[in-house]
Amino acid sequence: MRTILITGPGGSGRTTVAAATALEAARRGTRTLVLSADRTDTLGAVLGVPTGGTPAETAPGLTAWRPDATEGFRAGLLAFQEQASTALGLLGSARLDAEELTPLPGAEELALLRALRDAATADTFDLLVVDLPPAPQALALLALPEQLRRYLRRLLPAERQAARALRPVLGRLAGVPMPTDRLYETAARWDVELAAVQLAVEDPATTVRLVAEPGPAGTDAVRSAVTGLALRGLRTDALIGNRVLPDASPDTWLAGLAAQQRKALDEWHAAWGQTYDVYEVPHLGRDPRGAEDLAALPVPTPGGAPVPLDWPVVDRLADEGVLVWHIPLPGAAREELDLVRRGDELLVTAGRFHRIVSLPSALRRCAVDGASLREGELRVRFAPDPDLWPRTR
Repeated sequence: MRTILITGPGGSGRTTVAAATALEAARRGTRTLVLSADRTDTLGAVLGVPTGGTPAETAPGLTAWRPDATEGFRAGLLAFQEQASTALGLLGSARLDAEELTPLPGAEELALLRALRDAATADTFDLLVVDLPPAPQALALLALPEQLRRYLRRLLPAERQAARALRPVLGRLAGVPMPTDRLYETAARWDVELAAVQLAVEDPATTVRLVAEPGPAGTDAVRSAVTGLALRGLRTDALIGNRVLPDASPDTWLAGLAAQQRKALDEWHAAWGQTYDVYEVPHLGRDPRGAEDLAALPVPTPGGAPVPLDWPVVDRLADEGVLVWHIPLPGAAREELDLVRRGDELLVTAGRFHRIVSLPSALRRCAVDGASLREGELRVRFAPDPDLWPRTR
């Protein structure tokens, strides 16, 4: 299934573009599902049909779904109380009733991830359009499955399950119950669920579209988002300038604003046009509402998924005695980059974004020999460790 994730700066009209993209695909005969995480029904207001916790057809071939974060949060926390009843009893904790549970901040985004997983694993739709939160929150959300899986592996490594026979003895010595098999079973179930979400996000058929209003603030937001998405290994296939004003206007104020937009769009084409398709969606002079208004927006069609981002390791041993790891980071600034090698992992920082990545097997037997940023690509040099590298006769 083709998946298109749509995000951008807050207030850029990303929900409108998501709805228009999904509606256009449905009109072309593609079975389409559009998802949104908004607590208020912004998606329904744009489509002209209310949306909610149950998937519902809003147009021929188009289904809209806004997952109910409240119900999902309540069910998850009640299940956790049941599983941790022994520990909670030892602490003297009072159990919470279902009626007093309200979702915490971020519950909508977690519900969206679960819905994305369910939609991706089902065979119901050909296209999934996801209206993500604003870009900074969206990037943190997309990073969550990988981060949580790493935390689980560090806190409850699978190899420790071999020591199950010792837990009753340790429990008697400590005087309190030790972690039971249920803890590891729960962690394993969470890992499977998170892996399914991560697989859906990192699937080669999944791409991201950035929506922004042309201007200085939009340009800065796009540059930051492109870098953050590349660091996550996600492919941006389109940059959409939204609410573009006509160039000719007798009103001097509107003419000045249109000139500012045109300058920004020219910069986008120059900076990103060789890598991404840059589209311009005109301002309708009103907030789009309903299928007729959405059809008037020339949003790009879904198309095929582009080639996924590749992080190749280039063999330069013969010429320079090193292996070079090429990490695409378009838009990154040299002064905002930082690298830390820790064991078999590399901690990469690009501005406000961080990621811990596992080194390819060949690089684990090497030491970092330097790094450089060239043409939007981070190139990390690794020199073989003589004590670990295979010797040749």
